[in-house]
Amino acid sequence: MTQARTTRSRTGRIFLVLAGLVIVMAIAFLTWNVTREIEELSSASSDNVQWSLSQTEVEFQEFAGRIRVGSDLAGIRRRFDIFYSRINTVSQAQVFEELRADDQFRATLQSISDWLETTVPYIDATDVALTSSLPRLASLVEDIRPDVRKLSNSGLKIFAQNADKQRADVASTMTELALALAVLIGALGLSVLYLVRLNGQMRKQERAQRQTGTRMNTVINTSLDGVIVSDDQGRIIEFSPAAEEIFGHRAKDVIGHELGAIIVPDHLRAGHDAGMERMRQGGEKRVVGKGRVQLEAKRADGSIFPVELAIQSAVTEDSDIFIAFLRDITQQKADEAELVDARDKAIAGEKSRSEFLATMSHEIRTPLNGLLGNLSLLGDTTLNGKQTTYMRNMETSGRLLLSHVSDVLDITRYDAGKVNANLEPMNVSDLLQDIIDSQSGMASTQETTLDWGWDGPAQHWVVSDNDRLQHVLMNLIGNAVKFTKRGRVSVTASWHSDELTFEIEDTGAGIPDDLQDRIFDDFVTGNTAYDREVGGTGLGLGIAKRFVDMLGGEIMVASELGVGSTFRLVVPAKAASSAPKLNNLIERRAIIAPMRVLVVEDNEINRFVVREMLQADGHEVLEAHDGQQGVDMAAGERFDLILMDISMPVLDGRSATRQIRQGNGASRNARIVALTANALPSERDDFLAQGMNGVLTKPLRKSDLRAVLGQQETPAPKHAPELIDRAHNAETYDVIGAENYPKLLARFSAEAEALIEWLEGDARLDRNEIANQTHKVAGNAALFGAVVFRDVLVTIERGAKEGEDASVMAAIAALADVWKRSKKALAEVPLKD
Repeated sequence: MTQARTTRSRTGRIFLVLAGLVIVMAIAFLTWNVTREIEELSSASSDNVQWSLSQTEVEFQEFAGRIRVGSDLAGIRRRFDIFYSRINTVSQAQVFEELRADDQFRATLQSISDWLETTVPYIDATDVALTSSLPRLASLVEDIRPDVRKLSNSGLKIFAQNADKQRADVASTMTELALALAVLIGALGLSVLYLVRLNGQMRKQERAQRQTGTRMNTVINTSLDGVIVSDDQGRIIEFSPAAEEIFGHRAKDVIGHELGAIIVPDHLRAGHDAGMERMRQGGEKRVVGKGRVQLEAKRADGSIFPVELAIQSAVTEDSDIFIAFLRDITQQKADEAELVDARDKAIAGEKSRSEFLATMSHEIRTPLNGLLGNLSLLGDTTLNGKQTTYMRNMETSGRLLLSHVSDVLDITRYDAGKVNANLEPMNVSDLLQDIIDSQSGMASTQETTLDWGWDGPAQHWVVSDNDRLQHVLMNLIGNAVKFTKRGRVSVTASWHSDELTFEIEDTGAGIPDDLQDRIFDDFVTGNTAYDREVGGTGLGLGIAKRFVDMLGGEIMVASELGVGSTFRLVVPAKAASSAPKLNNLIERRAIIAPMRVLVVEDNEINRFVVREMLQADGHEVLEAHDGQQGVDMAAGERFDLILMDISMPVLDGRSATRQIRQGNGASRNARIVALTANALPSERDDFLAQGMNGVLTKPLRKSDLRAVLGQQETPAPKHAPELIDRAHNAETYDVIGAENYPKLLARFSAEAEALIEWLEGDARLDRNEIANQTHKVAGNAALFGAVVFRDVLVTIERGAKEGEDASVMAAIAALADVWKRSKKALAEVPLKD
């Protein structure tokens, strides 16, 4: 028996040794596996960060390359945005936090971020401004290039050091883990000795569970949200004090009762019962586990109120339980309703503002139309030199007033960036002289000397936006004259390195220091003696600042109280030659055949102005005093053109246009052009939607009226040719590739629209220039298969070369419509995948 016991003991020891070896081998394998995975994870993270830093430098090189090429503005902006995004990621991403803790890395990163903020205005500027800023951008790129390289190298160096340290720490930790596991294996052999203590440990666990239960009850009892726990039968198990406060029930009265009968409103009860039954059958949980939802609940007094609740489920030994967290959102709903009401009132106020602006536009422009129209007619009479000067001054001031009206009405459009600069050759000296002449009367009243001159060689002709510069300079010079009494206002112009500079210096009262920082903000007038003596809305300098920014320039002010002020304006402006001579030009007026025109206008002065302008060019004019009279006359007689006012008694212009179009009268298909003071863009779109063919804005110019008279409706042929040669278009697509096709098509569209705008906008056109421009665009049209559009361009080119002005103007009149249909057809051409 002793031998048998010894054998059993030996067998037991061998079994224990083998079991121990198996355990040691298993733990060693697991330790090796965990170590390998940690090293792989650390390496992946390192690789990811290294790649990100390297890619940052790559994106910078791409951006720098685009700057050097310079022609692809869209590519420059795209590459800048990618590089900006990379730097933003390095600045904010969690994975780069350790790198940002390094002082050198953080300083380099901040330098690059500051550079980006400096560069953003150049990138976000208009295409013209960006193109002119490319040399400056190239310089900025070279300045920051060492910092970009330094950022990449220092980041990689720091991360490499941290990675080495991390690997060493992981290795050390794993070694310690292995030792601990070895000790644990030894301790396993002694585990039997601790079995007698398991009972005590279980008692400790029971105490811990009770403590956990106590803590949970404390959390539930102190929660501001109501907590309700129910079983899978819907019976209430827990009802927190917050729930008692919300629903008005005491916990002891509702525990054990069905949840739906206690808190669910009667009209939701059927849905609640169906949902509980569906979940008991293992069906879909539509509310449980879906986050916070808003429903209605019922209080003890039967009142219904909104609640926000979240429900989760848990599995216990007995059954599933459901825990609901609820809060009363009655006040929140009331606040939301108040916000909605405030929003609705704001929308109503904005609508009223728009209606007010439209009304004011009409009321101001209507008398302006009469004033400027009669001045235009007066200019066609025989005047002596002094009378011509007076008339020119009055017309300049009237046009400026019209410009102010338009600027105030469209100020939101300027802020939205929807206004582009109209760059064309302009005479700076003539512009300044006109402004000085128009302000000379005010200067004389103020007993102030007003003069201007060039600083350095005079550059009379430059390429810029004449209207915008006139507005800005008129505002600055006008302010200087208004605020200077018995003093001097001097305007100095200079041109250097493609920059035009104006300095308006006055000896007026000056501007306080605190006001100088805000002088270009909207509605800033201040409370000092500088601006108390003269009224104003405070919009003038704000609008001027917008125009200067649009032109890519800057405007500054320096002032001292009691001494005076100096406003300095700098705008980009390339040198230009003088305006083209009049030989070899097409005169639109000479080729417009006499027409029968119906003028529908309720204002007698406006009718007189339009009639005189039309009759002076040899057209037959009939008049209608309101919309209904215009409809009746259009039904009985055929007119080539109907000029339709919008705001009229009896029947407004919109309604009159609809009735003419819907009827069967003689002038049903005549061209109808709105003649209106309503200048808002939304109004223009509505006029066209009502059936009008165009819009003329009051005050009316002869050139605008003649442009409308020169447009002819070209009837479509019965068998119209295909607008697009799809086979040729597909061949072009295959040659240039799917990536380049949209870019080149967009460029062609821009060239076509720019050509049409040029052809329709100038009163006189150079035949050689017409032939050159149309030839260029015709070649691109053929490339994309726009055969009909190309044929019209070829007709214009041939007519210009041969001097056939009537043929040229007829083709120009039809060009816009052909392009509109061709552009739509190009967009509808199916492209290969």
